[in-house]
Amino acid sequence: MKRLVIALGGNAILQRGQKGTYEEQMANVTKTARQIVDIILSGDYEVVVTHGNGPQVGALLLQMEAGQQVHGIPAQPMDVAGAMTQGQIGYMIGQAIINELRKRGIEKPVATIVTQTIVDAKDPAFQNPSKPVGPFYDEETARKLAKEKGWTIIEDSGRGWRRVVPSPDPKGHVETPVIVNLVRNGFIVIASGGGGVPVVEGNGQLRGVEAVIDKDLAGEKLAEEVNADVLMILTDVNGAALNYGKPDERWLGRVTVDELRRYHKEGHFKKGSMGPKVLAAIRFVEWGGERAVIASLDRAVEALEGKTGTQVVKG
Repeated sequence: MKRLVIALGGNAILQRGQKGTYEEQMANVTKTARQIVDIILSGDYEVVVTHGNGPQVGALLLQMEAGQQVHGIPAQPMDVAGAMTQGQIGYMIGQAIINELRKRGIEKPVATIVTQTIVDAKDPAFQNPSKPVGPFYDEETARKLAKEKGWTIIEDSGRGWRRVVPSPDPKGHVETPVIVNLVRNGFIVIASGGGGVPVVEGNGQLRGVEAVIDKDLAGEKLAEEVNADVLMILTDVNGAALNYGKPDERWLGRVTVDELRRYHKEGHFKKGSMGPKVLAAIRFVEWGGERAVIASLDRAVEALEGKTGTQVVKG
């Protein structure tokens, strides 16, 4: 049996235009769980799931800020917010998978692991914060908060001012031995949610840092650690495209890792969207993975069968 890591995009949990209520998110997760269970019951793959958490962290930061202003409740740092939303989303995905399995008369263990992701304290990203997080502010408020809290702020696309944090490269996960052991013992594992909680090591100790790790790059590292055969990145478009959104747009089907790396260097994939997904696919196949897939969430089964999506292979 082969081993598969599924990296779920934000549309697996929250669709565009939705408010983000529990009911909305759980309905989306339930639909996603059906596809995951279809794959599990094919009998061809052991499955590990990872996911994003951007909107949920953003909402939590707003809630904490309101709680601090209105009730004086201390806000928690970003690494704690990451851990909190990992638990939240992992609970929802895990429950949905269990319920879908039970509908089909199957009992199978599912475990969510709140995961710490190791990053290098000397990563250049710490000197160049670039990932916008949290609410929008007017310039005066943003500058006041930057002075009080030591934040780096930017003007974000004409929509207001926001805090930016580092986005360092993931080096590995603290809980890898636990995750590997669970997979070997037949568990469906949900791990490295939102890229994991970023931590640095020093003097034999772990310490959380305020940063955001790209969930697809962390998912790729997780795929290496569990010795996966296939990495499947699911999103809201059916693969990667050259000249995306332009008249000469061309969707990529089967592509070698060398071709894809060349396209990546040529700048075809935006840094904040398809770029990290493509880089994760490249890294996984170059590491030794059999295949990486980038596809639409609603076509996951077809994509895994190689019938659709972008299929990245060795050559």
